[in-house]
Parts: sequence; structure tokens; C-alpha cells
Amino acid sequence: MNWQSIWGERAHFVIFDAAYGDGAAFQKTLHAWRNDPRRPARLHYIALANEALPGYRRIAQIEDAVTLDLLSAPLDSALEQLTARLDVIWLHDVQDAGTRFAHALGKLAAPGALLDAEGLTHAQVASLARAGFAWEPGGQRAVYASRRPQAAAAPPRARHAIVIGAGLAGAAACERLCVRGWKVTLIERHAQPAREASGNRAGISMPLLSKDDNLMTRLSRAAFLYAQAYWSRIDENSIEHARCGVLQLARDAAHAEVQRAIAARHPYPLDFAEWLEAPAATELLGAPAPDGAWLFRQGGWIRPASACGAMLTVCGEALTRHFGAGTVTLEKRGADWCAIDAAGELLAQAPVLVLANGTGAADVAQAAGLPLTAVRGQVTHLAEGAAPALSFVLCREAYLTPAVGGLHSLGASYDDDDDPALRQSSQDQNLDKIRTMLGDPALGRAAPLLGRVGFRCVAPDRMPLVGALPDPEAAGRIERLRDVPRHQGVYGLLGYASRGLTWAPLAAELLAAQLNGEPLPLEADLVAALDPARFLLRERRRSEVG
Repeated sequence: MNWQSIWGERAHFVIFDAAYGDGAAFQKTLHAWRNDPRRPARLHYIALANEALPGYRRIAQIEDAVTLDLLSAPLDSALEQLTARLDVIWLHDVQDAGTRFAHALGKLAAPGALLDAEGLTHAQVASLARAGFAWEPGGQRAVYASRRPQAAAAPPRARHAIVIGAGLAGAAACERLCVRGWKVTLIERHAQPAREASGNRAGISMPLLSKDDNLMTRLSRAAFLYAQAYWSRIDENSIEHARCGVLQLARDAAHAEVQRAIAARHPYPLDFAEWLEAPAATELLGAPAPDGAWLFRQGGWIRPASACGAMLTVCGEALTRHFGAGTVTLEKRGADWCAIDAAGELLAQAPVLVLANGTGAADVAQAAGLPLTAVRGQVTHLAEGAAPALSFVLCREAYLTPAVGGLHSLGASYDDDDDPALRQSSQDQNLDKIRTMLGDPALGRAAPLLGRVGFRCVAPDRMPLVGALPDPEAAGRIERLRDVPRHQGVYGLLGYASRGLTWAPLAAELLAAQLNGEPLPLEADLVAALDPARFLLRERRRSEVG
């Protein structure tokens, strides 16, 4: 294909390949892109692939301007869940895919999109023609020429954002926007990053599993896999971490039966998740594990503050930092948002405002209506040697890390109060859970009160909030998420609960893709499940039924 005559100097160019195979076509396209001085600024390659794990997976590339999305799903359902505008479409080896996919392609194709096909059935050719593709003689190439009106592209705006909060959510947002050429002003009330919920010595990264592969499980899998590659690319040498594995014990015999059913229904690759029966789990743990356990070999621990520092460092000069800003007022002036400090000084002005400040978002008028709760979490620190020297993270009702800087981290409590001080009762709860998990009633009996208290930002459904914030004061009937009025230019990265290390990279990538008008890295139903407007939509629906 003569790419120079096709992609020109566009800002974005999107290719859909229905048969990724061994990736040879992607590599050939990538080679052409690298060697073309008139190449598009960003290349998005989306391909159907026979991956071991189902769902969408964004694969990091050497160049930040290139994205590779592999979709492991039937063609029709993959396209129905895709959010993108396709410029080139390759349809090969789809003879057995039926015809339903044609309608989805018609909705995704950009005006003038080129379609190259091979081996289509007569029914598929006819369905694509009805969807708006005009075939050239020979029936192998077509151009999308539908007369159906398409939504106009959003008018371009200045690529400048204010990010509030320098924890995992905010730091990841800065990095994902800066790498796309945005100017970002970061405002943090503390003198250093990661002083709130992201300030623990060690956070845990692991996926979730379920028998029905529900929304939370699918989101967790996509986010976990993306995060593993993301942390490696940022700068593993500057991030304190260990991909040492996580052993998650079954709670009891009934819980173990459910886990066996999950293992039987979903034959996960062993490097992703392996179910261990009692003998293998006991041998690995060095203590009784009568009900078995899951082993997540790619999981482990990360010091969140080091991850935040690494993300902010790679932003370079595109990022303006305001640490120690204290209380900041946010107000709208024309099309821009302004951040003003307590002395009345204008810290930043930009058309886009991203709230990534966890529980602090409740103090911002545009987020005050979100159903977010601050949940107290006390982590206990035990001196090295006061707990078993496990080479992996152990978890069940609580977690226990290997010693990091001479201290094990265990916990964290889930307390329904706002006490910021360490207290013995929460430490006792943490220790009791670890004693039960290890069968050691003496563990930590003489331990001093040592640890850290943080407050998680938690939504009712335990899912993050990613995207444009809703305006609950706006009138009008609301039937779908796209009908929900939004605060102009205000976005959220909130509600990460105790999974910030897993959620933060992919959530920031999703928001950056939305702001930049790019293909989204998740299925449409997962994007909807993260939409901050989901709670307002549910509330309006309940009130209409009532």
C-alpha cells in the first residue's frame, strides 16, 4: 500500500486489521511510518488477535506516538465495543464471521476510509455495500461513501490542562498528556507528591478473578496488564518495586470451590494466574494453606511515591509544577479554568481541568455531588524478622509484603471514621488477620505501634471514575450516558480505592485518549462502567420509575 498517498500529515491515522496473525503487517506498517517524513503525528493500529486472555489490550511501543490495540473477541462483538474512527480497514480471513460486522464497520469508518478485503462472501460484500462502502470493480477494494450524516468533529482547543493532585492518579495523567504534546500545570497542596493515599511504603498490584468474568474482572485484567508494561517503560530503575508474585489464599473450603470453578472455566496462562491446591500452596507458603491459593506471578509490590516521581520526571519541560500550593480556588473565566491560591495569585489557566485529588475532590463544587467516600486505611509496619521472610506478597483478608527498607507492610484496615492518627485497635486487627493467615498466634505480639494512615477515595461500586464530570443541576430528560450534561472542561480521575497502582496508568491513558480524540483503549461497556455520570444516570432512572 502506498502510505504516502494515503495518510499524509494527519494528526491521527487509524488502521483496523481483522487478522493480526504474527504481526508482520503491523511491523511493515510501522517501518513505513518510521521512514516517512510526512507521516501522521500519531499512528493507531487496531487488530483482531487470538490472544490467550480475552478483551482489549493496549500494547506499549517504543515510540509514544504509536499505539497497538489487540482485540481478542469475535469480529462483530469486537467492532461493536470499539470506540474509534477508522481510516483504513483490512478484512482478511473473515469468511466465517457472518455479516453483522458490516453495520458496525459502517459506524466506525471515517469519511473516505479505504477498505481492502480478500475472500469475502457475496453476502458480506452486499452487507458492506448497504453499510456505505462503495466497491471498486473486482470487489476487493472499497471506499466509505455513506450519505448518512456523521457527528461533526469537536472543535480543536488549546492542548493545555490543569491537573489537581500529585498522587498516582495525577502523576499518571500528567505523563499521559505530556507525552501527547500537551502542556500541563500540576497543582499539589503538599510540598511533595504522593503525600495522601499514594504515600504508603508499598502498594500491591494484582488482578481480580471471577467465574462470570464480570466488568470489574475485565477492567482489572486490562488495567493490570497495561500497568505491568507501563511501569517497565517509565523507568524501572527509579521505581522501588519487586515483581515478586502475589499468593492469594482461599478463605475457606467453600471459597476454594468457587476458585476451582473459576480455574476450570478460564484456563488462564500460568504466568497470569495459577490455581494451587493445598499441597502446592502449603509448600510455597511454608505454612498450612488447607484451602489452596491463587498465584499471580506477575504481581508484586511498588512504592507509590517512587512511581509518582518517575512519572513526573519523564514529563520534562512540558510540565509546570506547583507544590505546596495549599488551598486553591477553581473558577471559570470565559472558556478557561483558573486555579487561584490563598493569596489571590493566579497559578494556572487552561481550558481543561482534571481533578485527580482523591478525597479532596469533595471540596470542589463541580465534584461535590459525586458519591465518593473517604475510607480510613491504617497500614502496620513490622520490623524485618518480626514476620516470615516470604519472597512474595501474601494476601487474603489483608496483605503482607516482603521487607521493604527494613519494614514489612501489612493491612490495611477499612475503618469508617476520619481519625488520622495511628491507633492500637486498627493495628491489632491487621495483626490478627495475618496471624490467622499464617497460623502463627504469636506474630507481632510485642510490636510497637508503627505504620501509616491514609484515606482511600471509594465509589459505591468500587470502580474508578474516569471522564467528564456530570452537571447534576442541568435539567432535561436523561436516558443514556451521552444525554448527561457535563461541566464544560472538567474531568475526573477519582475513586481508585486501594487499587491505584493497578488503575492509574490505564485510567490516565483512557482520559488522555478521550481528550485527544483518539481510539479508546477499552471496550465501550467498560468505558461506560467508569463514566463519572453513571451514578447520576442511575439516580434519574430510579426517580422516573418511582
